[in-house]
Amino acid sequence: MNFGFGIPVRGPLANVEAISKIVRSGEDLGFDIVTVSDHVVVPRRIDSIYPYNEDGSFAGQDTGECLEQLTTLMAIAAITKNLRLLTSVMVLPHRNPVLTAKILATIDVLSKGRLNVGCGVGWMREEFEALDAPPFDERGAVGSEYIQIFKQLWTEDDPVFEGNYASFSNISFLPKPVQTPHPPIWVGGESNPALRRAAELGDCWYPIGTNPRFPLDSAEQLRKRIERLHHYAELNDRDPATLELAYSANWFKLANPGTCNRTRWFEGESAQILEDIGQLMDLGVNHLILNFAGDSTSEITDRMSKFTSEVTANLPR
Repeated sequence: MNFGFGIPVRGPLANVEAISKIVRSGEDLGFDIVTVSDHVVVPRRIDSIYPYNEDGSFAGQDTGECLEQLTTLMAIAAITKNLRLLTSVMVLPHRNPVLTAKILATIDVLSKGRLNVGCGVGWMREEFEALDAPPFDERGAVGSEYIQIFKQLWTEDDPVFEGNYASFSNISFLPKPVQTPHPPIWVGGESNPALRRAAELGDCWYPIGTNPRFPLDSAEQLRKRIERLHHYAELNDRDPATLELAYSANWFKLANPGTCNRTRWFEGESAQILEDIGQLMDLGVNHLILNFAGDSTSEITDRMSKFTSEVTANLPR
């Protein structure tokens, strides 16, 4: 099992000093993955429903801030040596696919092959409109086409593509990514279309556990979605075993003994968290991303340290 953590992209900790301290601490503590989330602009008025909490509100609207994902990831690559770099997730329709493929290839080259491309198709109509992105209602088709474009550019000596949203030919696309055949593609989302996209085009399925429409905060709920994912893989003549599984527990809370009224996965004492991780491993999940939220860098790094000393240190070897 690999473990990951995120960095702040808005608020008082979204600066180079705080981010550097967090990622270097994470690397020293033995974490495997660092994640960066994705928004380019935050509209002042948002009517779209945020899919990962009960009331549908988006916390980022309060500040309007957001560091750009891909440039932030490159900065992190420059100050780390071993951490995998995960876009978590990159909203595919937000950026031109050829330019995005070049930026991602550059990150992979300059990080010496440490990039994982987490990707999804977005939820905020207003941001699509502000960016003059392809139509929001076609975002699923756009996202699938863009993944195909990435693969074409990353793997072919003479890349050619004729699609509904982008076309190119007679170009040289170099350098290629370090990783072969290309950086791993982690497809986010919990819906049936997202599962189909992961089964057809992804190397890993990467859901978040807090989507009220598709709750995945128990082993039984997650097992049912994995079974559907595997069904879609078989429909695409693909061996389900070739798909890795990741999971984002963005509500994580490690509590002192007797202080937490446990109501779901990844809330509670260290022994309970260990049991939760064991259930994920039994389901074949390879990667777990956790949210070590805090109001200061020391609060965040202390929570990360406590997790490694009380939980991962006690995992079976």
